[in-house]
Amino acid sequence: MKSVSMVTVDAAKEICGAGASCASALFMAMCAEICALENQNRTLESQKSDLAKLHAKDSRIIVFLEGIVAHLCELLSKNTRNSDKPPSTDTFKKDKPHPKSLRTPSGRHPGGQPGHEGHRLVPSESPDVTVSHKVTTCEVCGHSLEQQVPERQIRRQVFEIPDPKIVVTEHLGEVKTCPCGHVNQARFPEGVTSEVQYGPNIKATVVYLSTHQFLPAERLQETMIGLFGCTSFSQGTLENILAECGEKVAPAEEVIREMLVEAKVAGFDETPIRGPKGPYWIHSVSTPLLTWYFPHQRRGAEGMKAAGILQRFFGRAMHDFWKAYNTFTACFHCFCTAHLQRELVFVWEVLGQKWAELMMMHLNGIRQVVKEAKEAGETELDPETIAGLERGYRSILARGYDENPPTGESATPAPDVEKKRGRRKQSKALNLLDRMRDNEAAILRFMREFDVPSDNNLAERDLRMMKLRQKISGTFRSLYVLKDFCRIRSYISTARKNGLTALEALRLSFSGKPFIPGQTTE
Repeated sequence: MKSVSMVTVDAAKEICGAGASCASALFMAMCAEICALENQNRTLESQKSDLAKLHAKDSRIIVFLEGIVAHLCELLSKNTRNSDKPPSTDTFKKDKPHPKSLRTPSGRHPGGQPGHEGHRLVPSESPDVTVSHKVTTCEVCGHSLEQQVPERQIRRQVFEIPDPKIVVTEHLGEVKTCPCGHVNQARFPEGVTSEVQYGPNIKATVVYLSTHQFLPAERLQETMIGLFGCTSFSQGTLENILAECGEKVAPAEEVIREMLVEAKVAGFDETPIRGPKGPYWIHSVSTPLLTWYFPHQRRGAEGMKAAGILQRFFGRAMHDFWKAYNTFTACFHCFCTAHLQRELVFVWEVLGQKWAELMMMHLNGIRQVVKEAKEAGETELDPETIAGLERGYRSILARGYDENPPTGESATPAPDVEKKRGRRKQSKALNLLDRMRDNEAAILRFMREFDVPSDNNLAERDLRMMKLRQKISGTFRSLYVLKDFCRIRSYISTARKNGLTALEALRLSFSGKPFIPGQTTE
């Protein structure tokens, strides 16, 4: 169909062709002007459409960039208080005052509390050496006092370490030939197998300095040479001693692992470490009396299965929200509330959401109620108290969902990029709300079962030693050294939890009687 202006122009042409008057020519000019205006209007409409498309594109770009800026601001706002970032990422920059501490105030003054026993140097009742200082003459008149009996004695004791010195013991074994022709040789003491070797005390000291005090190899060599005169101490000697200690504590490590499988409650955690050929993960299992470490190249379910505990564990497994733990269904899972507290601090301080502050206060209140019940000798909370605490938990979650509707803040895809299938990424606050809603029973298990702790701090403290070793001594030269280190650390940590010192436990291992949990060392 032709437009109105085109029809009018055609009619004007017919009029002009039939010999029309000047008025017809004027009509022709008006029709031409109308046609030009219509063309101009179409051009403006096209430009308006292009501007609308450009505006929509610019709006998407602005929203996309705002999302990136918000994400970067969140990353800059994260620290060890409000996220799972390690302490090594903290800088020396002074942060703003923190509005809330994760710890509940105890109400006690700093320093020693009334009744605190204290620790100080006390006189020994059986000194090793006694030196008597006599009064022979009077300081004023010079009269002799040698025969006079003293009225009293003043005691002063000096605690000192004697100069370290290696004692070399030579063993001479006789060789005699019997008339029957048999050559008889005397037997050496157990453990004396080489022409020249270090004794158990030196070996225990070397392992102590290496695996407990984390001295690097060169500094350890300097220490052994400077303190004890071990001039032939080398890197190979150190590795051989560590390997020998690993073999001697292997029976104890096996007992520790089997005892952890039978434990009622255990904490599980993992941390990365620099291995001989790339990164490794140290998996740990902890109880108040047991510690076990296991190195593997995988962090997730593969590494956990290789450790051989979780698939046989039927107790309460305390851990963080790492999804690989949930693949093991034989045990009851318990989630660490300390991790939740850090995330709640971030949602409160950085995102400014009130529900997070209320949830922090509520979790602290539940812990306080459980603590007071334990101190009162109770074994569980009454059902009415539990129901009230659960209602408070759910009401705070409901308020959180009011502040974070599902259709609210979400990540916007980049402009001019094909949209990926699947659900769009949620905000961190909404993810936290969903996690706390879906895992309520596991998060609040410590409220129903007093044997279950409210956090996984025990396992985190045990793993901190592995990170400290890496900071001081660096990477491991071989997988064998890494495995020996984990085995020896499992042994030392378990022994210390049971009242032994690390050096004492290592001396027992080199004497052929390693500490075995659940058994006597006699």
